[in-house]
Amino acid sequence: MSHLLFFCFCLTAGLTASSCLRILNPHQDCRQPGLAICKINNCSDKHKVSQAPSGPVWDPEHVGVVTDERGSVPSMNVTWSLQTNGGVLDQSGSEINIRDEKSNQSVCVQFSFNITEQHNPKKERWKFSLDGVVVEPDHTYAVSVVNLPEPKSSDVTIRKIIIIPGCGDSRIQKAQMCIENGSLWNPHMTKAMYMDEVKKKLFVVLGFEAAEYSERYQVSIQSQTFHYSHNVSKENRTSLNVTFAFGFGQLQKCDMLLTIQPFFIRCKNNCQRHKITIKDCPFYSQRTLIIKAVVGLFVIELFFFYFLWRACQKGSLNTSSSAARQRPEGFQMQERKRVLVLYSLDHPLYKNIVLKLCGFLAAKCGTEVVLDLLDSARLGALGRIQWLDWHREQIENSSDKILLLCSRGVQAKWRAMCGDKQVILREDVHSPVGDMLTPALCLLVPHFIRSASYEKYLVAYFDNVCSEEDVPSPFNIAVRYKLMKQFEELFFRILDTEKHEPGRMNHIEGLSEDVYHQCPSGRALQDAIEAFHAHQLEHPHWFEEESLESSELQADDPHMTKQPDRSHSLPDSTQVISHVQTCDTDFTADRMALKGPEQLFLCSSAEFRSYC
Repeated sequence: MSHLLFFCFCLTAGLTASSCLRILNPHQDCRQPGLAICKINNCSDKHKVSQAPSGPVWDPEHVGVVTDERGSVPSMNVTWSLQTNGGVLDQSGSEINIRDEKSNQSVCVQFSFNITEQHNPKKERWKFSLDGVVVEPDHTYAVSVVNLPEPKSSDVTIRKIIIIPGCGDSRIQKAQMCIENGSLWNPHMTKAMYMDEVKKKLFVVLGFEAAEYSERYQVSIQSQTFHYSHNVSKENRTSLNVTFAFGFGQLQKCDMLLTIQPFFIRCKNNCQRHKITIKDCPFYSQRTLIIKAVVGLFVIELFFFYFLWRACQKGSLNTSSSAARQRPEGFQMQERKRVLVLYSLDHPLYKNIVLKLCGFLAAKCGTEVVLDLLDSARLGALGRIQWLDWHREQIENSSDKILLLCSRGVQAKWRAMCGDKQVILREDVHSPVGDMLTPALCLLVPHFIRSASYEKYLVAYFDNVCSEEDVPSPFNIAVRYKLMKQFEELFFRILDTEKHEPGRMNHIEGLSEDVYHQCPSGRALQDAIEAFHAHQLEHPHWFEEESLESSELQADDPHMTKQPDRSHSLPDSTQVISHVQTCDTDFTADRMALKGPEQLFLCSSAEFRSYC
């Protein structure tokens, strides 16, 4: 066998000598018995002939480590044989090309020989080898060999791909560049755990041996509920210890992964990581057993009280109201809420919307609704101011709410209280309780601007038949809900519950704009809204048509007297003072103590005082 040890040349500019594809020890040993002539040439001397000998045959290659002036380096040996036929005597040499497919570097070796026998003296094929080709780990090389002279018309070149393994392969892991990548490093990781009962802390200690060519390490610990990392430096130490501390409650399961990431001088941030797991916590099994026992006792007690409650409630379940049976699914209410609904009698169709909304609140939402039209007996006995003030006191002493449904009539009546033209609506004249909104605003606005009672007031309007411009100016500081688009958010306010909580979002089935009409009460409400909306489209001046002049009052209601009934009229100052502070006193007090909110009114305090 002939061992051809040759120099290299780099075809890619800018490559350093250490990364250049090269062949060690550039000299030739052609002293095989039977070779008359054997010499080395470069690949510039080429000529082709019409008739050429057959191509060579591959022998197995070899990958390993050799030593040069820079130390141990990974290398490969390429071997081929000549075919044993008559054409072997006509061969004048062989040419071998090696190309690095990653860097595109290449070397070419051509040598000449003169063979006089078909076999070598050992009666075997003539074999030739190119030894000591310096390669890089994880690189792929394309190798080709052709016998000389090369034919013009046919291709007798043999080709093969040689893949050099990574530094983890035992054949090259002792090469210097692999050692500098940590191929021989074994950290000999150790782990320890202990608890500090006083500090209620769990400590995990990881120990390992430092590597020769890595000065810095990142050590991390992770489980299902946490992930911590520490950066440590070697600082001339041969072994390192890293301690992690965390709360005992953070460890929901005894399953932790410890990782060491070294930073070697060659692989830098892409070096191989070493890992170890912890699945055996001596104290964790005891803690788990105690927790399971406590949870088991709790579940047993829960079942006991549940069956006891079922036994007590068995007789009363059959008599539960239909409103309680139709409360929203997906959210558990702790208690039944009560809502006082304030509105303006703008039109018979709008009054129908208000009634259907109250029905939906009661039937679908399980809410107790307070409405003047549904409590005319008590209202007639107490009078409007007393009835409103009594409900206000009840609400302020509880978690109940006041819902103001804004419409064109609400805005017009508020403007009239501020000095604009007086508004008298046809439905107010026909209603047995009269105009309830004006005394309600006179009584409740001073309470609304107080921060202590702000949360008890809800402001809403039906988007299809009203607009945000219908909201009186004092209520612009409140959240204004569009119905039925934002009804679910409104109902959460009634329940004193947040829809969005950390890590979750509450939802009540059947209250969204898309599905609220699927129940009977919701369908009736939708029909009422659509009917009034259609009427508005046909009668663009509907509100002006519902407004009455003073001369029209007697004609519209001949039974109406000039002195209205005491229980259904706006009370004089003596009535108001005897039951509650006058609007004048209430607003003056607020004007002195709450100057900021007062500025939100569009009318002056004097105008508002004089009206009330």
